[in-house]
Amino acid sequence: MRSRLRMRVATVSGVLLVAGAIGAGVAAADAPPAPAVQHSVTASAWQGEATEVGRPTQQQIAVLFDEWNAALATGNPEKVADLYAPDAVLLPTLSPQIRTTRAGIVDYFTHFLPSKPQAVITQEIITVLDRNAAINTGLYTFTPTQDRVLQQVHARYTFVYQRTNGAWLIVNHHSSLVPEGSTS
Repeated sequence: MRSRLRMRVATVSGVLLVAGAIGAGVAAADAPPAPAVQHSVTASAWQGEATEVGRPTQQQIAVLFDEWNAALATGNPEKVADLYAPDAVLLPTLSPQIRTTRAGIVDYFTHFLPSKPQAVITQEIITVLDRNAAINTGLYTFTPTQDRVLQQVHARYTFVYQRTNGAWLIVNHHSSLVPEGSTS
């Protein structure tokens, strides 16, 4: 099996930033190439002010998604749940039930992970709110396997992260299918 190299490209104040990560994504030889990722970096109240000590960069926040995606690849729902705060809220893509406890989050991923899902971001907008809070929102495509056939599920996502005791945890995660037939 081959691994795909996934590149993140963003511009900040006119400077091109490129970061690569080996994805644990679908490695099938006939898998289509990963789509280009559109990035937007959103300034918050500190635009034009001195950088706050300890404030994360957009790239540091982007890596949190890669860690979540890697946890999916383990197939272990407990490892995925470890990335969520104890009081996190999960509005999952393929379930109508809102998950507000660790047990609920583990339950969702217990049923979701057997399809071996991996996500590729096609558009992301990262907003750093302050040194302990950030949001990553955008579009991703999941590639679960159903009946041994690779599927593509286009979805919208929002991850809200909070740094607690030095660790970045997901406090709110909303994922929903992109409406069919939508053109904009």
